[in-house]
Amino acid sequence: MIQKPGKGPTVTKPWALPAFHSLAENIPKGALSLSGQRLILPAAKRALPAPPGVSRAAAFPEFPRQHKEPAVGEISSRLDPENTNIITFPKPKEAIYGTHSSGKGNIAPLPSSNSVVSTRKSKPEWRSPAQQLESEVHIPSQTQPSQTAQPFQDPCLDWDIAVHQKAPGFLVLQHHHHSSWGSTVGILEPTEKLLKDHTIPSATLNSQKSAQITSELDFKEKPTKSAVLSVIKNQPAVEKLLKRAGQSCRGRGGSAGAAAHTQRQQQWAAAVICSSWHSWSHLARLRNALREARHRHLENFYSRAKHLAANWNRIRTSRRTIIHIPSLGYSQHVREHIPDLAVQQNLQMGRLCDILDANVDVIYICPLALSEELLQYYNKLLGLQAAVRSGNPEDMADLQDRFKILTPEAINSFPEHHMCLATLLRYSPRTMQRLQALLQGRDAYMIGGVPHLDDLAVADELQVPLLGSEPAVAQLYSTKSGSKRIFASAGVPTPPGEWDIHSREQLLRALSQLVLDNLGVQRWLFKVDGERGGDGTAFCDVISHLECYPWIQREWQGHGPEVCRARELALVKISQELPGLLAQHVQPVNEKRFPTWEKFLQTFLTQGGVIEAFPFSASVTNLTVDLLIEPTGEVTLVASGDQLHAEGPLRSSGTTIPQRSVDPEVLQVLCLKIGEACKSKGVLGYFSVDFVAFTHPQTREQQVWATDLDLCYSDQLALTQLLLYMTDGNLDCGSSPLQGPLGPKESKSQRVQHEGTKPPAPSSPRCAVASSQLRHSSLSGISYNLLLHTCQTRGVGFDLQEKQGTVFVLYEDQKRHSLGMVTIGEDLQGVLLTFARNLFIIHQEISAPNMQGETNFKALPAVDSIKLNNLYSWNLLQMAIRDIEAILGVTAENKLRWEEEQPWEAAALKE
Repeated sequence: MIQKPGKGPTVTKPWALPAFHSLAENIPKGALSLSGQRLILPAAKRALPAPPGVSRAAAFPEFPRQHKEPAVGEISSRLDPENTNIITFPKPKEAIYGTHSSGKGNIAPLPSSNSVVSTRKSKPEWRSPAQQLESEVHIPSQTQPSQTAQPFQDPCLDWDIAVHQKAPGFLVLQHHHHSSWGSTVGILEPTEKLLKDHTIPSATLNSQKSAQITSELDFKEKPTKSAVLSVIKNQPAVEKLLKRAGQSCRGRGGSAGAAAHTQRQQQWAAAVICSSWHSWSHLARLRNALREARHRHLENFYSRAKHLAANWNRIRTSRRTIIHIPSLGYSQHVREHIPDLAVQQNLQMGRLCDILDANVDVIYICPLALSEELLQYYNKLLGLQAAVRSGNPEDMADLQDRFKILTPEAINSFPEHHMCLATLLRYSPRTMQRLQALLQGRDAYMIGGVPHLDDLAVADELQVPLLGSEPAVAQLYSTKSGSKRIFASAGVPTPPGEWDIHSREQLLRALSQLVLDNLGVQRWLFKVDGERGGDGTAFCDVISHLECYPWIQREWQGHGPEVCRARELALVKISQELPGLLAQHVQPVNEKRFPTWEKFLQTFLTQGGVIEAFPFSASVTNLTVDLLIEPTGEVTLVASGDQLHAEGPLRSSGTTIPQRSVDPEVLQVLCLKIGEACKSKGVLGYFSVDFVAFTHPQTREQQVWATDLDLCYSDQLALTQLLLYMTDGNLDCGSSPLQGPLGPKESKSQRVQHEGTKPPAPSSPRCAVASSQLRHSSLSGISYNLLLHTCQTRGVGFDLQEKQGTVFVLYEDQKRHSLGMVTIGEDLQGVLLTFARNLFIIHQEISAPNMQGETNFKALPAVDSIKLNNLYSWNLLQMAIRDIEAILGVTAENKLRWEEEQPWEAAALKE
């Protein structure tokens, strides 16, 4: 990359191959070029035939010889004195094969013509293409001349010997067409050349047609191939031979021509190689330089990681700068299928809230160019820090010196390349220079997103450590199969399943065995290794569609599952049904990308994937826990939440913070085991684990399975940072509650009147419903200022004194079809109602009655559990209520069990 002072980056010119030598230099010049212009008469170049008995050298390859032809000396005897239009000349192979010269120069006599007849009668002969043409055009046989005079016919000339002025056929033709001879002779040379070049031994010439053609040509004009063919009477047979592959190399001098052509090709190839050698060697040097740079980046990554570990306890408590790069460094084929990649990389604006720590400054790398309107919004939002703590809106402060939002200038340079943010930053020299200036003399480290090799390159150029995993480690263990290996190493419960599946046979065999071993599992999931979210997931209710299932049940009841013969037969029956069953009943989560099972299966087998059981329970909750492996190796839980599934059971649309579906102590034990397993594999920094919790239908005990692992900073963690910023709260994932200080009105009666003494502010539990995936196409029709003003007039906002309400996360102001929202309150049911009401108000304000836009929170028919305005409820709310009811049910059950096991502590807590 070359950059001129004061200007943006310029792309260097692509490599250009040096100019080749003109191939025209290899074309011989002289008489040929002149005759091509018809400045030299054809007859003037005719060579006299070789004397009898002297062989002429020819470059034509030797064919297997089946018979001998008459010698040149027999030409005169083969001329029909009466039918003089039939003229033949000896073939070149007569001179080659018919004579033999010894080392002393002696010439052996040619065989007599009698041997030709005897040879042809003895066995079938191999015939060259020229000989095949002879039979196809029916060349008249050389018989004894008839005594009856025959009318003149156009002669059939043999072109293997150059036509010259003394040849008998030439003289006969000249004598008969003396009046038009000037025109006739003009077509002989190109006709002769065409037939010679393609080893066509003879052809019947239409002299009248030739005179007509040549009379129509300009003096300098060369006859075309079609014009030449038109003067030949046996044109179809000649054209048939012309079309044969390689025929042009069989004529007189054909081998020499082929050799010359081959030589020209070799010369051209040599020219290409020589002229391209500089570019190729330059490319090789670039490849080696890139490999060395990657190796250097990796070495420096580990070196700086050691330095960060050695100084972590000091750095984490002192003044420092955190560079946040929310880059999605997935593989290229995954990034290509992420709609609005830039927006998806900007869902974590909550990272800015790290300035909650007074010692932290934040530099946020944004993948979009934010308008002044958006920048002012975040200036005001982050300026609420002091006002949140005091509860007084007048205490807002200007914190622009505590955070910076930088956008790489390369975001518009590669619009079709689907580059991740780290790559765009690497190729943005102005932004890199500004970063280096901002980091001068400061302790700093970098936190990325999904690790990519360019994260290492950026960290190396900035000379700062990266708090994250090596990209190769992250790519290996972030896959579905990789996460299963981590969970197996940690020894935590996981769903029944199989991983590292790469063939159709392996898939059918594994699924058949799993179905037979887990007959209580109704639904089976198929997850593509490298895909994100639910895009690469499909599911199928196998048992519901398995025709042999009743038979298996009867066999199991009669003989038990241990009978080997019954198991083998059951496996055969299941495996026979599965192909058709899957093709008909599998449902991909992303139906737009995978409309059929075959489309999904192709991706599944190409990337690899896993088969996984869906919990066999009516009450199922999904939750996500965010963890941090610090540079010192300590594993801590930093966030947790229960997932909401408004767009289907396998795609998370939001989260309720903190999680309430699993006993925090049980969850902490599982997470620490997974954290230790990750640490042993070289994982560093932030990562998240997905769990599924359900009540076993037989034992009625809660079971928790680890299902997925993402080695990156999550959207949930960014929303949690915003939640903590707006409540000035504290989240202890070990005990699960989120505690926020009470507002001034609530704590006034509890204030201590003595000056100089101030007890800790009383707190109350807080919870939130948060989503970063709210979409509505009609949002583009209203500005953010107008939207926020409308929401404020309708009561949608945040109360600084109560530390409750709604905060929006705005991503971009070009398309403006998505946003994030966090609703905070004291109890989950109330927060859920407020969240749903907010969606209803927004939809009502921005949508026309006949709105046909796309949204994931549009109005639906009312449900009985919660109604809004007696007319509408929401898709998001409807699905969320089911999730919340399950969460609350599990929470109540856990609480009841705890009270039974710990009666004294429960009683003391109630008192």
